[in-house]
Amino acid sequence: MRKKKVEVVLVTISTPIKIGIYEKSRLVDTIESNEKTSEYLPKIYKELSQKYDIKCIIFARGPGSFMSIKLVYIFLKTLQITKDLELKACDAFIFSRGLPIKAVGELYFVKENGKITVKKLDKKVKTEFYLPKNLKDIEFSEELEPLYILPAV
Repeated sequence: MRKKKVEVVLVTISTPIKIGIYEKSRLVDTIESNEKTSEYLPKIYKELSQKYDIKCIIFARGPGSFMSIKLVYIFLKTLQITKDLELKACDAFIFSRGLPIKAVGELYFVKENGKITVKKLDKKVKTEFYLPKNLKDIEFSEELEPLYILPAV
């Protein structure tokens, strides 16, 4: 039996982790997990690769959780090399509908006029990430490397 060809979207910059399964660029299934990215990513990749023919993985390259961003990048870059898998990346604001993304303390990443900066916000913002229904309108980055706005600690 032939496996369905799919694209997988990973939004791992905060909890819960969100994973979208896309056929012909249309969302057909979603998965959420509160597990740690380091433990969940290998497990879910194994499950998905047994069920589907994964032709491409798209991931949020940041901003967000530095540890998660680094881990996902290394994991996916390894798959790209060993499995000849296509990778695409985009900034996390696509999945936050442009809302601020928590950095640390009262600091948030914000995107204004195409530029990402860090701002202190007086009011706490609870940003919920979503998976787009269709990938056709997503603007992918030329860069795959993690998007670090603050220097890594």
